[in-house]
Amino acid sequence: MAKNPGTDLTRVRNLGVIAHIDAGKTTTTEHLLFYAAAKHKLGGVDEGTTDTDYDPEEQARGITIYSACVPFEWAGYTVNLIDTPGHVDFTAEVERSLRVLDGAVVVFDGQKGVEAQSETVWRQANRYGVPRMVFVNKMDVVGANFAHTLASINSRLTRNPDDGRPVPIVIPIGSGGAADSRTPFSGVIDLIEMKAKFFDQGDLGKTVRVTDIPEENLDEAQEYREKLFDALTAHDEKDLITSAVLDGKDPDPAKVRQLIREQCLTRTIYPVLAGSGREHIGVQPLLDAVTLYLPSPLDRPPVVGTDPKGKKEQKRKPDPKEPFCGLVFKASWHPNGNRFFIRVYSGIMKSNMRAYNPGKDVKENIAKLFHVHADPARGLEEVESGPAGDIVCVVGLKDTVTGDTLCETAHPILLEAITFAEAVVSQSIEPESGADKDKLAIALQQLQLEDPTFKLKVSEGQTVMSGMGTLHLEVKRHRLERDFRLKVKSYPPRVSYREMLKAPRIVDVTLEKLGDKSAFAGLKVSFTNFKSERPVAVFNAVNTDANPIPVAFLAAAETALTDSLQTGEIGMPMMNAQARILEARFDPQLSTEDVFVAAAIRAYREGTQGNVLLLEPIMKVTVTTPNQFVGSILGDLTRRGGQIDAQEMSPTGDMVELIARVPLRELFTYANEVRSLSQGRAAMGMEPHSYEPAPDEVLRRLMGE
Repeated sequence: MAKNPGTDLTRVRNLGVIAHIDAGKTTTTEHLLFYAAAKHKLGGVDEGTTDTDYDPEEQARGITIYSACVPFEWAGYTVNLIDTPGHVDFTAEVERSLRVLDGAVVVFDGQKGVEAQSETVWRQANRYGVPRMVFVNKMDVVGANFAHTLASINSRLTRNPDDGRPVPIVIPIGSGGAADSRTPFSGVIDLIEMKAKFFDQGDLGKTVRVTDIPEENLDEAQEYREKLFDALTAHDEKDLITSAVLDGKDPDPAKVRQLIREQCLTRTIYPVLAGSGREHIGVQPLLDAVTLYLPSPLDRPPVVGTDPKGKKEQKRKPDPKEPFCGLVFKASWHPNGNRFFIRVYSGIMKSNMRAYNPGKDVKENIAKLFHVHADPARGLEEVESGPAGDIVCVVGLKDTVTGDTLCETAHPILLEAITFAEAVVSQSIEPESGADKDKLAIALQQLQLEDPTFKLKVSEGQTVMSGMGTLHLEVKRHRLERDFRLKVKSYPPRVSYREMLKAPRIVDVTLEKLGDKSAFAGLKVSFTNFKSERPVAVFNAVNTDANPIPVAFLAAAETALTDSLQTGEIGMPMMNAQARILEARFDPQLSTEDVFVAAAIRAYREGTQGNVLLLEPIMKVTVTTPNQFVGSILGDLTRRGGQIDAQEMSPTGDMVELIARVPLRELFTYANEVRSLSQGRAAMGMEPHSYEPAPDEVLRRLMGE
């Protein structure tokens, strides 16, 4: 058993790598691991040999689907590195990773700049207050332009006065390849040391040669260095470098780094570096910057939760001496026992302890703790404990799922659960053999355990699975066949509609018979719309002191209303629906829990009959296309019922970005069709935007009219 590598939290970095699909996240991650000697051979995405893309589905598609956590050491620091997906169908993996990370590296394609999913992951990082750095990758690609990428970040991600600013600390020497008319990309310039760095291609960039800046790059380097000092001195309250800069002196590099770190942690600036994973250039400076500028667990604010009983706010500092608490941010199926990944926020999680799950009010046995390599085939490294700031794995928890809190029984705290987007696509599935029906049900439950955006429902004898997109569901079907050895039949995907109340309604029902027997229950219930993280909610507003209704009767009515509100008038899931029991009446001789259940169901029917609106998912679609195809693509989006929100010219002037809101029902084949409209030159991305009322013809079609 390995001991945990110390508890010096100042030298721990919990780091995420996030980006748009195909910006080079996984290639960058591979180089981070290779240079840190966490692996001895450099893997490739195209060859399916990367450490973090270990799943056969990822290797076959050349994309990241599952977030992977890999620990490694660099310059005396422990880095827990998480590589995340870029495809919008797997945005939940990014969401739960960012929730538990302390810092992030956002990778951009040096040719394409900010892309659709870049905006999504940037917003997610903003929501969790994650300090981050920018790595402009693919500077070797023809058309790569460092200045234009910076401009797109400023115009699309940091346009508000309160936003931080991207500030280069490393710039490229040249850009593009040998086919480009400009100077080919060959190395980088460190603006703090004012030195050039070149990387030996013979040993895949491991050897770094530091030289004076080439004469032809000196003016550009000086210009960027002045911009760096302008940005830093604007918020230099301690006068670390301002006086030196005003006096025309070179400031102390250590003080420059201190100021960069301080402003990175407050998100006043986002340090920017450049390089190319494919050409093995510029990754070691990125590794150094991760340790120098991104936060340790101690730099992050205390985690906030509530006392599960009193609902009072509770805080836990990232200190091993505090009571233990942690968040389960990921669960994954494994034939030898499901694995649960836990970010330890305070105290020390130990093997052979009993951890309390306050959300479920159960205790879990923590037999052993592990650190996990990205590839499950490489096994688990057992550790004695996981101190505050660590990410550990536990095998075989019984009642705990993603988003649950684990803590000490004597010091309970309930952390805020992770919220995920609503599923937008559904598909019926069944086993080819009737004998596999139970096996399929168990397998689907296992997949649902590890993916909170994957939903299951049995409707009219059919098993319906729902997810974030057609690729999401396709991956699940392949998992069933490969991991669970099931042969399944699936049907064409369909839109996952929702229902919502048209208007508030108060109903008052009295039930005096149940079947042919006398009975009594009276309920006055209000049905309204509301905005909440929960799709539906039921509240009991009955004053039991003045009107002592038995608690069991009210609980039965609440449960029945909650169950009824899960589906609307035509059988679709309800959203933003609230029921509130305003008044209850009972008879000591004639009232039972069953009678109150029946009264609640009648109240629900009266409250929703003719009062439900069908909603359909609307997607935000981003298309980047050469100028000559704009007319055709705009016309096609309009034909699909799309509303055009923006039409922006790229910084280079040869591409146009179109942003539109389009009903999902019109988009199942859109990726192929937009390529056809643009002779294969347009790129598109989409993400869930909202739910809006569906046209009447959609409702009629669903009703079979």
